Amino acid sequence: MIYFRSILFYLVQGLSTIPFLIVAILALPLKPTTRSKLIAGWAKFVTWWLKVTCGLSHSVEGMDNIPDEPCIFACAHSSTWETIVTQTFLPPLAWVLKKELLNIPVFGYGLRATGPIAIDRKDSKNALDQVVEQGIEKFKQNRYVLIFPEGTRAPWDKPGNYKKGAAKLAKAANKPIVPIAHNAGKFWSTDSFWIKPGKIRCVLGPAIETENMTDTEITRAVRAWVTTQELK
Repeated sequence: MIYFRSILFYLVQGLSTIPFLIVAILALPLKPTTRSKLIAGWAKFVTWWLKVTCGLSHSVEGMDNIPDEPCIFACAHSSTWETIVTQTFLPPLAWVLKKELLNIPVFGYGLRATGPIAIDRKDSKNALDQVVEQGIEKFKQNRYVLIFPEGTRAPWDKPGNYKKGAAKLAKAANKPIVPIAHNAGKFWSTDSFWIKPGKIRCVLGPAIETENMTDTEITRAVRAWVTTQELK
C-alpha cells in the first residue's frame, strides 16, 4: 500500500506544478513577499496531499522563536519534506539552493519566480560570497532567508558537516539565526522513493545572536542545537 500511495502522491504533485506555474507567472509583477505567499499555495496543497495519500503529517514547535524582523533559518536537511513544507509555516522566504534546480522544466520556472538565492556550487570559492550578497538583498526586501547548512541531504540520524554560509550571512547582515530540527528523513528518506506514514516532529530553536561570535563558533552552535534534539 505504501508503494501505491507514494506513486499517487508523486503523480499528482508533478501535475500540480502546471497550475503552480500559471500562478507564478501572474504573480511576477507583485512585490517579492506577496509573490512568495501566493506561490506557497502550491506547498500548502502538496502538504495536504501528502497527508491524504501517504498518511504523513507534521507538528511544529517553537514558532514563538521567530523574530519579528527577518532572520536566517538554518534547517536540518534529511528529506524533500523540508524544502516544501517549511513554506507553509515560516514567513515569506528566500531559500538558498543550487542554480541547476532553476533549469528543471516547468517547476524550475516557478521556482525562479519565488526569487531564491541561487548559487553555483561548482564555484566553491565564490559560493559563500554569493550567499552573502544575495542574502543581504533579500533582507532589504523584508524577506527571511532559509539555508540548509549541510548543503545536501544526509540521513536524518547521521547529520552531515555544516558549512559556514549561514554564519557568514548572519555576520555580514547582523542577523540572528533560528535553528530548525526535524525527523522528516525517518519517513521520507534520502535513499528511498517510498514515503512512510507517520507524524514528523519539527522544532524551531531560540534565535542565536551572532554579533560577538566567529563564523566557526556560530556554525558549531547551530549544529550542536540541531543535532542534540530528541526527535525519535
